[in-house]
Amino acid sequence: MSDETNEQDPSVAPNMGAEMPQNQASGGVENLRVLENIEVQLSVEVGNTEIKIRDLLRLNEGSVIELDRLAGDPLDILVNGTMIAKGEIVMVGERFGVRFTEIVDPEKRVESL
Repeated sequence: MSDETNEQDPSVAPNMGAEMPQNQASGGVENLRVLENIEVQLSVEVGNTEIKIRDLLRLNEGSVIELDRLAGDPLDILVNGTMIAKGEIVMVGERFGVRFTEIVDPEKRVESL
């Protein structure tokens, strides 16, 4: 066997800026519809901190832990552990909700994976 690397010839690289033909574009929409019913975990992070196990074991009702955020700072909204947005807590009837105030750029989301 050869020790050569299997590099692609740049002259045959796909044209990333070209529009897809109509039949391929509609196929892309169909593929997206398949993904619509996949469930993901959405969570809202108020803040975080690091503590020693010794301190963790001493926690009880009424204990207070200082987090790394200031009151009023936007909250992180995560999907499957990846931050997708920032937001704020709102009341929806008698339940809590979250209002999206800033969406993370999709390119930055991919970088964090």
